[in-house]
Amino acid sequence: MEEFKQVHAHILKLGLFYDSFCGSNLVATCALSRWGSMEYACSIFRQIEEPGSFEYNTMIRGNVNSMNLEEALLLYVEMLERGIEPDNFTYPFVLKACSLLGALKEGVQIHAHVFKAGLEGDVFVQNGLINMYGKCGAIEHASVVFEQMDEKSVASWSSIIGAHASVEMWHECLMLLGDMSGEGRHRAEESILVSALSACTHLGSPNFGRCIHGILLRNISELNVAVKTSLIDMYVKSGSLEKGLCVFQNMAQKNRYSYTVIITGLAIHGRGREALSVFSDMLEEGLAPDDVVYVGVLSACSHAGLVNEGLQCFNRLQFEHKIKPTIQHYGCMVDLMGRAGMLKGAYDLIKSMPIKPNDVVWRSLLSACKVHHNLEIGEIAAENIFKLNQHNPGDYLVLANMYARAKKWADVARIRTEMAEKHLVQTPGFSLVEANRNVYKFVSQDKSQPQCETIYDMIQQMEWQLKFEGYTPDMSQVLLDVDEDEKRQRLKHHSQKLAIAFALIQTSEGSRIRISRNIRMCNDCHTYTKFISVIYEREITVRDRNRFHHFKDGTCSCKDYW
Repeated sequence: MEEFKQVHAHILKLGLFYDSFCGSNLVATCALSRWGSMEYACSIFRQIEEPGSFEYNTMIRGNVNSMNLEEALLLYVEMLERGIEPDNFTYPFVLKACSLLGALKEGVQIHAHVFKAGLEGDVFVQNGLINMYGKCGAIEHASVVFEQMDEKSVASWSSIIGAHASVEMWHECLMLLGDMSGEGRHRAEESILVSALSACTHLGSPNFGRCIHGILLRNISELNVAVKTSLIDMYVKSGSLEKGLCVFQNMAQKNRYSYTVIITGLAIHGRGREALSVFSDMLEEGLAPDDVVYVGVLSACSHAGLVNEGLQCFNRLQFEHKIKPTIQHYGCMVDLMGRAGMLKGAYDLIKSMPIKPNDVVWRSLLSACKVHHNLEIGEIAAENIFKLNQHNPGDYLVLANMYARAKKWADVARIRTEMAEKHLVQTPGFSLVEANRNVYKFVSQDKSQPQCETIYDMIQQMEWQLKFEGYTPDMSQVLLDVDEDEKRQRLKHHSQKLAIAFALIQTSEGSRIRISRNIRMCNDCHTYTKFISVIYEREITVRDRNRFHHFKDGTCSCKDYW
């Protein structure tokens, strides 16, 4: 910057500044160089008597790159007011400013300007429009622009796939990648494959994720840290923790985000001590932890029941690393103490919090009260949740189930009536299972499947085997005022058991069974799955919302803690 200022001084001394070439290049160099200064570039720009589209485009681009987004839009308005025609270099950056601001209304107005300027067919402008609409959540408009393109570039595919990723339309991301590959004209670049990896992560599709990993290795000589971190995230959240660990261990360079992803991955797989070991490695490497890393660390302690270690980490967070605890950290601590049965301690921690507890914190306490059958504190937690959020049916059901366990049927009826009056309907529990490269969905007592009869016959066969191994149904899991026979029938056909029976029929002997659930599995399904893993010699992985259980040889990776 010092040398640049000297050159600027020479140009002024020689009287060359008002030569349009010199003035323009001074602005461009100062505004677009990494070492430049937008403030200094602006002072030069304001000295130019009649700036043209090149100078305005440069200043708009420089301001967008420096995240001075409103300034970029004001320059565009000034450009129009001075009668200077925007061109196909103006609009991509003006639209980028709108996308980063989430300014859909202004973006639509600029789209109209694009039509007036006759630039609606320019591929760079079209890509900018797709990005803008996608980032602003107007995915239908982004799709219309994409479909109307005569010639799509790889950047166009990247924009439309990224647009669908930004609104979490994960299935559509993979469909678009398939369309692009089918066209055979473009090779997927890193940004596209990272969006596709995010889709696989959210859909829990390790097979497709492995395919994308293969494409990355074939097409890109050296994967950067961001791509490798996305791979780790995909593997650990799809249930393939060992593959995620393998990618992590082979990384020559790791950053804080890489450590955060693997620590969180170890946490959701119940490997708390390994997560703490990786955290120690991170500190030894000289990487300072932030609040996000500590959420992963405290979560790892919670999932593995490491109470003392969790309390120590919570103290280190505040006193050693000088990080102010957030609501997420307090939520982890309440969860950790609550699951360990320290309900009074968890309740006292909530009361002593310097920030107002939210419904998530109270929900963690309510959930722990359900596990440890503490109706007294559970009612306090529920009362506080309802003050903050009256529209989550799951909270009412947890409280109703606690009343049912205590055989307080009048209170169960009162809660159910309240739910009906508020029109609250709980999403039914379901289990997804992978078989023959397809995903099948089951709900409890499901008779909608074409192979229904075969599945129910398999359940009967499994029941006989289970009896010989010493399995006894846990009737306490049926929280209804019905007789023992009815309870046994309801328990027998839980969605997870139907999914396992189907997988045993459809998959080859010895292959792993993968199941995803939308609600937590009951104790009986947990015990049942342990027995099935040893009887049929199968590894069974169950994704229980955001937590994995790995069943093998009659044991579970959670060691029956979760």
